[in-house]
Amino acid sequence: MKRAFDIIFSFLGMIIISPVLIPAIVAVWLQDFNSPFYVSTRLGKNGREFKMVKLRSMKVDADKIGVFSTTSNDPRVTRVGKIVRKYKLDELPQGWHVFNGDMSFVGPRPQIPYGVKDYTEKEKELFKVRPGITDFSSIIFADESDVLKNSKDPNVDYDLLIRPWKSRLGLFYIDKQSFILDIVLMALTLVGIFSRESALKGGAYILSKLDANQDLIQISKRDQPLQPHSPPGLTETSHSAN
Repeated sequence: MKRAFDIIFSFLGMIIISPVLIPAIVAVWLQDFNSPFYVSTRLGKNGREFKMVKLRSMKVDADKIGVFSTTSNDPRVTRVGKIVRKYKLDELPQGWHVFNGDMSFVGPRPQIPYGVKDYTEKEKELFKVRPGITDFSSIIFADESDVLKNSKDPNVDYDLLIRPWKSRLGLFYIDKQSFILDIVLMALTLVGIFSRESALKGGAYILSKLDANQDLIQISKRDQPLQPHSPPGLTETSHSAN
């Protein structure tokens, strides 16, 4: 049912979003007359590599400096790119990947190969399913760039503050996945574009209903500063914060 849903609604979705996507593509192209798309390698189900396409929000070759996590004040983000990122327009081309089977609407976010080099054996279980456009972590950490805003090393701080919880939320989703849960998470993702507070409350409520542990429920509320934490599969934090 999940795959049938992905095929049907990704096809319909690409038609429906075309009035938004096409002007966005033109706007990105007009800012510097370079390709409006950003293509990068991601890891899918069973660790298989695929080329993921996003609407470009940064300057050309921005990824070549070796910083893979983006901050809200990142100088690599263009003026048009700020709007693209704010309204998640950069994710729209991923409907194609859902249609062709590289991704699903809902699932752990696809990672770059560099980003998983330090994954624990437990975290590697995230590759049991197709990666998705959205999931619990996409809703709860929609402000990821703000969290890393003043970071001296966004890659390190991402691994300390965000990755441990994203991985736990992804593993929780895999354990509890269902068609109904997918619909709920897709709905909360849309709600989050207009009201982050409502989306967070909804996420915390769903986690509690699915008997998530208190740590996950608490982090989903995002009402406390994030602290360094170990990823699932490790018992102690192996890094120190900058």
